[in-house]
Amino acid sequence: MTRNNAGLSADRIITEALRIIDGQGLRRLTMRRLGDALDVEAMAIYHHFPLGKEQLFEAIVAHISDVSGGSPGDADAESGEVGPGGEDGAAGGAGEPSDSRSWDERLRTWALDYRRALLDHAQALPLFIHRRPDTEAALRTRELHYAAFAEAGLGGADAVQAAAALDSYVTGAVIHEVRANGLPARDPAVVDGRFPHTAALSGIELDPRRRFTDGLDSLLASLRP
Repeated sequence: MTRNNAGLSADRIITEALRIIDGQGLRRLTMRRLGDALDVEAMAIYHHFPLGKEQLFEAIVAHISDVSGGSPGDADAESGEVGPGGEDGAAGGAGEPSDSRSWDERLRTWALDYRRALLDHAQALPLFIHRRPDTEAALRTRELHYAAFAEAGLGGADAVQAAAALDSYVTGAVIHEVRANGLPARDPAVVDGRFPHTAALSGIELDPRRRFTDGLDSLLASLRP
């Protein structure tokens, strides 16, 4: 059967690949299954990704992590809140010259947008562990971070360390959130008298988003010179 390759693009391939990953898991993504979903022969995908699945994985990571241009209102869309830019996000994208928000508000928007993107594609999280952030998307994020921390009064190694701490917090918090909603152990350990502090606090449930934003605000406050 000859299938039409018209309209096939890298963006369309990435979108369909993520649809498979989100719905069926990372292991279920094959070039053949992706071709079937796109209604093309699998070899047509290699025209856009000649190095195969690993090149596609790199593109997926870049796609998910490219949130540095989000508008002020995007970060609060999950809860229905309106960001500092108003209903239409008139303040401009994070890190753009026209963005009048303070450095910590720009970083807060980035962190909330990045958390949302990672949670939306949690099945793709393993792709982030063994790949260096060498994409243009990563450079845009780095530029956003360094510019914001420079405005805060940090420079040199202090700015690099602050950016690393922020990235580590967001990624780690998302992993913690995803893991908390994961499959339970077949034989879970019993919280008994050997763990008195854990037993005393085990009934406390925290709202995931509130837990994230509280930790984020504390981190940003601690990074002020």
